[in-house]
Amino acid sequence: MATDPNCLFCKIVAGKIPSMKLYESEKTYAFLDIGPLSDGHALVIPKHHGAKLHEIPDDYLAELLPVAKKLAIATGSDQYNILQNNGRLAHQLVDHVHVHMIPKPDEKQGLTVGWPATQPAKEDLQKVFENIKTKLEKL
Repeated sequence: MATDPNCLFCKIVAGKIPSMKLYESEKTYAFLDIGPLSDGHALVIPKHHGAKLHEIPDDYLAELLPVAKKLAIATGSDQYNILQNNGRLAHQLVDHVHVHMIPKPDEKQGLTVGWPATQPAKEDLQKVFENIKTKLEKL
């Protein structure tokens, strides 16, 4: 398991920084967000340090969504967002992979999202498809 002694979330897992721990297993740790968008906003993190999703071994990723699901159920949230950001342009502020479980109790609380959808030409979409498909087959 990789850790980073300078990482805020690694320090939380190690008990060097206090948190409101909701769940812990061998590979996963979940706690309340201290800057919540709504009541029950929680973070689920792998105990393996990595800034971006592709840097985390699959076995450390396996519990993230099931734990987020349990948190959503435990909060009683009928509507919620599950969010995971990678990089500053994608709004990631802490360089350790984390999944947000954000209850959405009403229009004002919780996550607000813009969705700037585009309408690419079918030919352009086909080129993107072929490029990704080719690379995916090599992984």
